Amino acid sequence: MLKQMRVWAVMAFFLAFSTVVSAQNDRAVIDKVVATVGSEIVMLSELQEQFSYAKQQNPNLPADFMCMTLQNIIVQKMLVNQAKLDSVEVKDDEVETQIAARIDRLLAYFNQDQKALEDFYGQSLEQIRETTRNDMRNQMLSQRMESKITEKASVTPSEVKLFFDNIPKDSLPYFNAEVEIREIVYKPQINTKERESARQRIAELRQRIVEGGDDFGILAKKYSEDPGSAAQNGDLGFQKRGTFVPAFEAAAYRLENDQISPVIESEFGFHIIQMLERRGNLIRCRHILIKPTLTQEDLDKAKSVLDSVAMMIKDSTLTFGAAVKKYGDKNQQSFNNDGRVANPRSGNTFFEVADLDTDVYFAIDGLQPGQLSKPILFHTPDGSQMYRLIQLVSRSKPHKADLKQDYSKIQDAALQQKKGDFTEKWVLEKLRTTYLGIGDRFAQCPNLQEMLNIKNQK
Repeated sequence: MLKQMRVWAVMAFFLAFSTVVSAQNDRAVIDKVVATVGSEIVMLSELQEQFSYAKQQNPNLPADFMCMTLQNIIVQKMLVNQAKLDSVEVKDDEVETQIAARIDRLLAYFNQDQKALEDFYGQSLEQIRETTRNDMRNQMLSQRMESKITEKASVTPSEVKLFFDNIPKDSLPYFNAEVEIREIVYKPQINTKERESARQRIAELRQRIVEGGDDFGILAKKYSEDPGSAAQNGDLGFQKRGTFVPAFEAAAYRLENDQISPVIESEFGFHIIQMLERRGNLIRCRHILIKPTLTQEDLDKAKSVLDSVAMMIKDSTLTFGAAVKKYGDKNQQSFNNDGRVANPRSGNTFFEVADLDTDVYFAIDGLQPGQLSKPILFHTPDGSQMYRLIQLVSRSKPHKADLKQDYSKIQDAALQQKKGDFTEKWVLEKLRTTYLGIGDRFAQCPNLQEMLNIKNQK
């Protein structure tokens, strides 16, 4: 009963964030309770939001998809209800960190234009944070409850093979061509003259604030070179310890409310920080960042370094992994993975051609496994310029799923199915002891009637 809906449950629950906010202003008018699960309720607007999201992704949904969507929400509410009964803990700072990450992604979508974001949702940034806080906490509670239920799920090689053998041959998935790559990301070194120029500029801004009384937020908006926070007057939101780079964090946690830090240097440049508020281990501060300017000479030197590294790897005087540790930028995800680059879409290290950055695609086009690209200049998300050297690890051709070639993918699919079995078994058991009420509007949905029948079985 529940298996057919697992994928939609996860997708609708975790990806509907952007629609959840926009509907808040209308809830008082259109909302009504459509289901009750233990101490949790399902509102009509919540159901409509998730259904609308799914409709956007696939306009050809089956006629009974609204019923199926409600079933998924009920399962999620059961997880939240039980998490609360079991005292599953989600700390305030964890919620704030996740909200901050979601806000950052929304701002990136709106090209860091805070006003455009607020106009779209009809709420201030702080109101967006407030209205999503409870939804975020419940989302995290359901995740942790489901992890608790499925923590002992595992699959043996024989189970993976059985899972694969049970897939009809004419239903085997078709995998596009994929590549696996490693990288060494090298950060160009700033020359002394530009470094001191940046230090002087931020020292002057600090003097204007501390001695001249200028407004920190106005100067941050005008001069800060951190695109994520400048539009918000330098405000970084509430963050927990461990979020910032060490030099920045050490300085921030020493500050009292409204205090301005001295000039701080980190790998991103020079900062001044103002403490706004503390909540236990959470801090909310704002900063101004001034980055030293990279010259063409700095970039040329960086390219030369990677050219030399490539030569040493080709001559076998230096392994790729050792080169990553010696020359790589430690802030890159690949640094701690022996240079292997993870695909953010899948979580593994395999990329379909369409998932590759254009520059990377052209850099490895024509390479054989083990060969190196030329150094490539690229921009990081914060706008910094760096060089990277890419090694092609493997390249596959388009093919139908094969147990030997695609074992890790098939293993993951088998594990997800087993976790789904664990969750389904738990739901069926909890239905008999958890209050479930469904409003008249959806009481005739066959799948929901089946849930009620299971609940009423002795």
